[in-house]
Amino acid sequence: MCSPNYLHDAHIRFALRYGADVICEKPLVLNPWNIDPLQEMENETGQKIYNILQLRLHHSIIALKEKIDNAPEQQKFDIDLTYITSRGLWYYASWKGNPEKSGGIATNIGIHFFDMLIWIFGGVEENTVHVHTHDRAGGILRLHKANIRWFMSINPDMLPEEVRNAGGRTYRSIRLQGEEIDFSEGFTALHSDSYTHILMGKGFTLEDVRPSIELAYNVRTSPVIETKQGAHPFCEKPQGKHPFH
Repeated sequence: MCSPNYLHDAHIRFALRYGADVICEKPLVLNPWNIDPLQEMENETGQKIYNILQLRLHHSIIALKEKIDNAPEQQKFDIDLTYITSRGLWYYASWKGNPEKSGGIATNIGIHFFDMLIWIFGGVEENTVHVHTHDRAGGILRLHKANIRWFMSINPDMLPEEVRNAGGRTYRSIRLQGEEIDFSEGFTALHSDSYTHILMGKGFTLEDVRPSIELAYNVRTSPVIETKQGAHPFCEKPQGKHPFH
């Protein structure tokens, strides 16, 4: 299912009622309270709902998880996550530019990264939002085994200069304890790998996706903390106006 975010819940229900299993793109739903009723429908119909969480299948992410799993239980890691994926004016003219339909930046482009971080470093202990506008979001997450500064944007002006000069449109960076994790390649086959896992009976379930849905919702609804001490450095960059306002 690749319909607009705000229709996922209704379309999943439609498919279950007609006896179909469901494969749904991100985010499964916009609000965490939609998950339990879907579980009830799974139980009633005997059908299954799978979400595409493709970053869990990325070789660099799997290697990172193995490293963290093998570290001392009490160790906490310092992480910087930066994700910038350029979008044009079409984004704001579509449902994606409406937070009530897309969930906003944190949900629309961030949900996979939130899932990845929780999968690797454990549950959320604290969530602070430093910026959340039409074209960017960022803050600090404290997970069971990590302190994370994160920033995401769809504004091409936020791209590092060297990326813009090379004609790049996307920038992904994960720094662990100040060292860059190689995260630049390996994305092209992840959806096919996801479908293969589902056919093998290893698809990601409602319980797998629940923590990231809860976190994205909490980011979306949390107050923005103006004091940005300790925040991701990109959170300090000047914010532009909404192009349609």
